Amino acid sequence: MARTFRNTVLQARKLRKTMSKPEIMLWQQLRKKPCGVKFRRQHPLGPYILDFYCPAAKLAIEVDGVAHAMGNRPERDALRDAFVMKQGIETKRVSARSVLDDTIGIADQIVRYARGRV
Repeated sequence: MARTFRNTVLQARKLRKTMSKPEIMLWQQLRKKPCGVKFRRQHPLGPYILDFYCPAAKLAIEVDGVAHAMGNRPERDALRDAFVMKQGIETKRVSARSVLDDTIGIADQIVRYARGRV
């Protein structure tokens, strides 16, 4: 597994206090351990921070807002996804808009997918 950097851990702690609205809404569903599936929020991994992580399923969930399509973000996301994949973790991306529109439905899809990987 990748070595996690101290600065990344400290940054993850800060991000837990400043999550976006879609992240907060999704966390309210995932924190309940639906169907016994445990998720972590703002989980540090090497130099990166995963929005949500299910250790049992080795599944990362990323909530992407409009900024993920701008500038060099697509390239940065691709590098990050490649790093995460090398750790044996699959990344699933969900749009922030879809979380805002149907939080419970998105959470249910994520949980069902995670359960299928365990």
